[in-house]
Amino acid sequence: MTFFEGMTLETVEIGAGPMRLRHGGSGPPLLMLHGNPQTHAMWHAVAPRLAEQYTVICPDLRGYGGSHKPPATADHAPYAKRAMAQDMVDLMAVLGHDRFRVVAHDRGARVSHRLAIDHPERVEKLALLDIVPTIEHFERADMAFAMGYYHWFWFAQPHPFPETVISAAPEAWFRAHTNREPKDDGFFHPDALADYLAAARDPAMIRGMCEDYRAAATIDLEHDRASREAGDRIRCPLLAMWGTKGKIGQWYDPVAIWKRYCDGPVASEAIDTGHYLAEEDPDATLAALVPFLAG
Repeated sequence: MTFFEGMTLETVEIGAGPMRLRHGGSGPPLLMLHGNPQTHAMWHAVAPRLAEQYTVICPDLRGYGGSHKPPATADHAPYAKRAMAQDMVDLMAVLGHDRFRVVAHDRGARVSHRLAIDHPERVEKLALLDIVPTIEHFERADMAFAMGYYHWFWFAQPHPFPETVISAAPEAWFRAHTNREPKDDGFFHPDALADYLAAARDPAMIRGMCEDYRAAATIDLEHDRASREAGDRIRCPLLAMWGTKGKIGQWYDPVAIWKRYCDGPVASEAIDTGHYLAEEDPDATLAALVPFLAG
Protein backbone atom coordinates (compact mmCIF):
# COMPACT_ATOMS: atom_id res chain seq x y z
CA MET A 1 0.00 0.00 0.00
CA THR A 2 1.31 3.44 -0.91
CA PHE A 3 1.51 6.24 1.63
CA PHE A 4 -2.09 7.21 2.56
CA GLU A 5 -3.41 5.46 -0.54
CA GLY A 6 -6.68 7.00 -1.73
CA MET A 7 -6.57 9.87 0.76
CA THR A 8 -6.23 13.59 0.03
CA LEU A 9 -3.89 16.10 1.70
CA GLU A 10 -5.21 19.64 2.03
CA THR A 11 -5.46 22.65 4.32
CA VAL A 12 -8.83 23.78 5.70
CA GLU A 13 -9.49 27.15 7.32
CA ILE A 14 -11.33 27.33 10.63
CA GLY A 15 -11.89 30.39 12.79
CA ALA A 16 -8.64 29.93 14.72
CA GLY A 17 -6.47 29.40 11.62
CA PRO A 18 -5.45 26.84 9.01
CA MET A 19 -5.58 23.10 9.74
CA ARG A 20 -3.60 20.67 7.59
CA LEU A 21 -5.30 17.33 7.24
CA ARG A 22 -5.54 14.11 5.30
CA HIS A 23 -9.02 12.77 4.48
CA GLY A 24 -10.72 10.08 2.48
CA GLY A 25 -13.25 7.29 2.41
CA SER A 26 -16.98 7.26 2.90
CA GLY A 27 -19.38 6.33 5.66
CA PRO A 28 -19.72 7.60 9.23
CA PRO A 29 -17.18 10.31 10.14
CA LEU A 30 -14.07 9.27 12.05
CA LEU A 31 -11.63 11.80 13.49
CA MET A 32 -8.06 10.57 14.12
CA LEU A 33 -5.63 12.64 16.21
CA HIS A 34 -1.88 12.13 16.42
CA GLY A 35 0.66 12.25 19.23
CA ASN A 36 4.00 13.92 19.95
CA PRO A 37 6.39 14.67 18.29
CA GLN A 38 4.48 13.63 15.22
CA THR A 39 1.86 14.71 12.71
CA HIS A 40 -1.20 13.10 11.14
CA ALA A 41 1.31 10.98 9.17
CA MET A 42 1.41 8.50 12.07
CA TRP A 43 -1.91 7.06 10.79
CA HIS A 44 -0.55 6.17 7.32
CA ALA A 45 -0.91 2.39 7.82
CA VAL A 46 -4.27 2.51 9.62
CA ALA A 47 -6.32 5.36 8.16
CA PRO A 48 -6.63 4.06 4.57
CA ARG A 49 -7.98 0.74 5.81
CA LEU A 50 -10.49 2.45 8.08
CA ALA A 51 -11.46 4.65 5.13
CA GLU A 52 -12.98 1.53 3.57
CA GLN A 53 -15.79 1.91 6.12
CA TYR A 54 -15.57 5.50 7.38
CA THR A 55 -15.07 9.06 6.24
CA VAL A 56 -11.67 9.49 7.87
CA ILE A 57 -10.25 12.89 8.84
CA CYS A 58 -6.67 13.05 10.14
CA PRO A 59 -5.62 16.63 11.02
CA ASP A 60 -2.43 18.02 12.48
CA LEU A 61 -3.12 19.39 15.94
CA ARG A 62 -2.78 23.07 16.71
CA GLY A 63 0.93 23.79 17.14
CA TYR A 64 2.03 20.72 15.16
CA GLY A 65 2.83 19.86 11.55
CA GLY A 66 1.18 22.17 9.05
CA SER A 67 -1.59 23.54 11.28
CA HIS A 68 -1.74 26.97 12.88
CA LYS A 69 0.69 27.73 15.68
CA PRO A 70 -0.29 30.48 18.13
CA PRO A 71 2.56 32.30 19.90
CA ALA A 72 3.65 31.48 23.43
CA THR A 73 1.70 33.24 26.18
CA ALA A 74 2.09 33.56 29.93
CA ASP A 75 -1.10 31.59 30.66
CA HIS A 76 -0.64 29.00 27.86
CA ALA A 77 -4.39 29.24 27.17
CA PRO A 78 -4.01 28.98 23.36
CA TYR A 79 -2.66 25.46 23.93
CA ALA A 80 -5.13 24.37 26.57
CA LYS A 81 -6.71 21.08 25.56
CA ARG A 82 -10.01 22.96 25.70
CA ALA A 83 -8.85 25.25 22.89
CA MET A 84 -7.35 22.36 20.92
CA ALA A 85 -10.57 20.39 21.30
CA GLN A 86 -12.57 23.37 20.04
CA ASP A 87 -10.42 23.32 16.91
CA MET A 88 -11.65 19.79 16.27
CA VAL A 89 -15.29 20.69 16.78
CA ASP A 90 -14.88 23.63 14.39
CA LEU A 91 -12.98 21.57 11.82
CA MET A 92 -15.52 18.78 11.78
CA ALA A 93 -18.35 21.30 11.50
CA VAL A 94 -16.67 22.94 8.49
CA LEU A 95 -16.44 19.48 6.93
CA GLY A 96 -20.13 18.87 7.63
CA HIS A 97 -19.88 16.52 10.62
CA ASP A 98 -21.69 17.35 13.86
CA ARG A 99 -21.26 13.94 15.47
CA PHE A 100 -18.36 11.54 14.97
CA ARG A 101 -16.20 8.73 16.32
CA VAL A 102 -12.68 9.52 17.57
CA VAL A 103 -9.42 7.55 17.62
CA ALA A 104 -6.48 9.35 19.19
CA HIS A 105 -2.93 8.71 20.37
CA ASP A 106 -0.79 10.39 23.03
CA ARG A 107 -1.24 14.20 22.94
CA GLY A 108 -4.18 13.83 20.57
CA ALA A 109 -5.76 11.47 23.08
CA ARG A 110 -5.49 14.18 25.75
CA VAL A 111 -7.21 16.62 23.40
CA SER A 112 -9.86 13.97 22.75
CA HIS A 113 -10.46 13.37 26.47
CA ARG A 114 -11.25 17.08 26.84
CA LEU A 115 -13.32 16.99 23.63
CA ALA A 116 -15.51 14.22 25.05
CA ILE A 117 -16.03 16.13 28.32
CA ASP A 118 -16.68 19.58 26.84
CA HIS A 119 -18.68 18.38 23.81
CA PRO A 120 -20.33 15.07 24.74
CA GLU A 121 -22.99 15.56 22.09
CA ARG A 122 -20.29 15.40 19.40
CA VAL A 123 -18.46 12.19 20.30
CA GLU A 124 -20.13 8.84 19.57
CA LYS A 125 -17.22 6.58 20.51
CA LEU A 126 -13.74 7.26 21.79
CA ALA A 127 -10.59 5.15 21.45
CA LEU A 128 -7.57 6.48 23.38
CA LEU A 129 -4.13 5.02 22.70
CA ASP A 130 -1.40 4.81 25.34
CA ILE A 131 -2.49 7.33 27.94
CA VAL A 132 -4.22 7.72 31.26
CA PRO A 133 -5.74 11.11 32.14
CA THR A 134 -3.17 13.90 32.42
CA ILE A 135 -4.21 14.72 35.97
CA GLU A 136 -3.56 11.12 37.00
CA HIS A 137 -0.01 11.27 35.65
CA PHE A 138 0.78 14.36 37.68
CA GLU A 139 -0.98 13.30 40.87
CA ARG A 140 0.65 9.86 40.81
CA ALA A 141 4.08 11.15 39.76
CA ASP A 142 7.05 9.29 41.26
CA MET A 143 10.68 8.67 40.38
CA ALA A 144 9.79 6.21 37.60
CA PHE A 145 7.47 8.72 35.95
CA ALA A 146 9.93 11.59 36.34
CA MET A 147 12.70 9.59 34.69
CA GLY A 148 10.58 7.84 32.06
CA TYR A 149 8.54 10.88 31.04
CA TYR A 150 11.18 13.50 31.89
CA HIS A 151 10.23 15.46 28.77
CA TRP A 152 6.93 16.44 30.41
CA PHE A 153 8.94 18.60 32.82
CA TRP A 154 11.60 19.75 30.36
CA PHE A 155 9.18 20.92 27.66
CA ALA A 156 7.18 22.73 30.35
CA GLN A 157 10.12 24.92 31.37
CA PRO A 158 9.68 28.63 30.57
CA HIS A 159 9.80 29.78 26.96
CA PRO A 160 12.22 29.86 25.15
CA PHE A 161 14.71 27.63 27.02
CA PRO A 162 13.66 24.17 25.78
CA GLU A 163 12.87 25.51 22.31
CA THR A 164 16.38 26.96 22.00
CA VAL A 165 18.04 23.70 23.03
CA ILE A 166 15.88 21.50 20.78
CA SER A 167 16.19 23.77 17.74
CA ALA A 168 19.99 23.69 18.01
CA ALA A 169 19.88 20.03 16.91
CA PRO A 170 16.30 19.12 15.97
CA GLU A 171 17.05 15.84 14.18
CA ALA A 172 19.30 14.56 16.95
CA TRP A 173 16.62 15.52 19.47
CA PHE A 174 13.87 13.78 17.48
CA ARG A 175 15.79 10.53 17.20
CA ALA A 176 16.69 10.53 20.90
CA HIS A 177 13.14 11.40 21.94
CA THR A 178 11.52 8.67 19.85
CA ASN A 179 14.08 6.00 20.83
CA ARG A 180 13.30 5.79 24.53
CA GLU A 181 12.06 2.33 23.57
CA PRO A 182 14.99 1.28 21.34
CA LYS A 183 14.20 0.88 17.65
CA ASP A 184 16.20 0.75 14.44
CA ASP A 185 16.63 3.75 12.15
CA GLY A 186 14.15 2.31 9.67
CA PHE A 187 11.31 2.09 12.17
CA PHE A 188 9.26 5.02 10.83
CA HIS A 189 7.95 4.94 7.26
CA PRO A 190 10.27 7.15 5.17
CA ASP A 191 7.47 9.52 4.17
CA ALA A 192 6.21 9.80 7.74
CA LEU A 193 9.74 10.37 9.04
CA ALA A 194 10.30 13.11 6.48
CA ASP A 195 7.13 14.83 7.67
CA TYR A 196 8.12 14.50 11.34
CA LEU A 197 11.62 15.87 10.71
CA ALA A 198 10.32 18.77 8.62
CA ALA A 199 8.10 19.70 11.56
CA ALA A 200 10.97 19.30 14.04
CA ARG A 201 13.08 21.75 12.01
CA ASP A 202 10.34 24.40 12.33
CA PRO A 203 10.97 26.54 15.44
CA ALA A 204 7.27 27.46 15.52
CA MET A 205 6.34 23.79 15.84
CA ILE A 206 8.86 23.27 18.66
CA ARG A 207 7.34 26.30 20.40
CA GLY A 208 3.82 24.92 19.91
CA MET A 209 4.86 21.52 21.24
CA CYS A 210 6.40 23.06 24.36
CA GLU A 211 3.33 25.24 24.90
CA ASP A 212 1.19 22.10 24.69
CA TYR A 213 3.17 20.65 27.60
CA ARG A 214 3.21 23.93 29.52
CA ALA A 215 -0.56 24.03 29.24
CA ALA A 216 -0.74 20.43 30.49
CA ALA A 217 1.12 21.38 33.66
CA THR A 218 -0.94 24.54 34.33
CA ILE A 219 -4.26 25.51 32.76
CA ASP A 220 -5.19 21.95 31.76
CA LEU A 221 -4.87 20.82 35.37
CA GLU A 222 -7.19 23.66 36.41
CA HIS A 223 -9.75 22.51 33.86
CA ASP A 224 -9.31 18.84 34.80
CA ARG A 225 -9.76 19.51 38.51
CA ALA A 226 -12.85 21.62 37.84
CA SER A 227 -14.35 18.88 35.64
CA ARG A 228 -13.63 16.22 38.24
CA GLU A 229 -15.16 18.33 40.98
CA ALA A 230 -18.27 18.91 38.85
CA GLY A 231 -18.58 15.21 38.05
CA ASP A 232 -18.12 15.74 34.31
CA ARG A 233 -17.19 12.37 32.82
CA ILE A 234 -16.93 10.67 29.45
CA ARG A 235 -20.43 9.55 28.45
CA CYS A 236 -19.74 7.58 25.28
CA PRO A 237 -18.19 4.10 25.02
CA LEU A 238 -14.42 4.16 25.55
CA LEU A 239 -11.69 1.84 24.30
CA ALA A 240 -8.41 2.21 26.19
CA MET A 241 -5.43 0.75 24.34
CA TRP A 242 -1.77 0.56 25.28
CA GLY A 243 1.43 -1.14 24.23
CA THR A 244 2.74 -3.79 26.61
CA LYS A 245 6.36 -2.74 25.93
CA GLY A 246 5.57 0.85 26.94
CA LYS A 247 5.00 2.49 30.30
CA ILE A 248 1.23 2.81 30.68
CA GLY A 249 0.57 -0.83 31.56
CA GLN A 250 3.75 -1.02 33.63
CA TRP A 251 3.01 1.98 35.80
CA TYR A 252 -0.79 1.92 36.03
CA ASP A 253 -3.97 -0.13 35.95
CA PRO A 254 -5.38 1.73 32.92
CA VAL A 255 -8.85 0.17 32.99
CA ALA A 256 -9.42 0.90 36.68
CA ILE A 257 -8.29 4.48 36.18
CA TRP A 258 -10.41 5.11 33.09
CA LYS A 259 -13.52 3.68 34.73
CA ARG A 260 -13.30 6.50 37.26
CA TYR A 261 -13.57 9.00 34.40
CA CYS A 262 -16.37 7.36 32.42
CA ASP A 263 -20.12 6.95 32.72
CA GLY A 264 -20.28 4.74 29.64
CA PRO A 265 -18.76 1.29 29.09
CA VAL A 266 -14.98 0.90 29.12
CA ALA A 267 -13.27 -1.70 26.93
CA SER A 268 -9.54 -2.32 26.79
CA GLU A 269 -6.88 -3.86 24.61
CA ALA A 270 -3.16 -4.26 25.30
CA ILE A 271 -1.07 -5.13 22.24
CA ASP A 272 2.54 -6.23 21.94
CA THR A 273 4.09 -2.89 21.00
CA GLY A 274 5.80 0.09 22.51
CA HIS A 275 4.36 3.59 22.49
CA TYR A 276 3.77 3.87 18.73
CA LEU A 277 0.98 1.31 18.42
CA ALA A 278 -0.36 2.30 15.01
CA GLU A 279 3.08 2.25 13.41
CA GLU A 280 4.59 -0.70 15.28
CA ASP A 281 1.71 -3.08 14.64
CA PRO A 282 -1.06 -1.60 12.48
CA ASP A 283 -2.75 -5.00 12.08
CA ALA A 284 -3.15 -5.51 15.82
CA THR A 285 -4.22 -1.89 16.24
CA LEU A 286 -6.90 -2.33 13.59
CA ALA A 287 -7.99 -5.66 15.07
CA ALA A 288 -8.91 -3.80 18.25
CA LEU A 289 -10.32 -0.67 16.65
CA VAL A 290 -12.56 -2.17 13.94
CA PRO A 291 -15.02 -4.07 16.19
CA PHE A 292 -15.09 -1.26 18.75
CA LEU A 293 -15.87 1.41 16.18
CA ALA A 294 -18.49 -0.75 14.51
CA GLY A 295 -20.24 -1.54 17.80
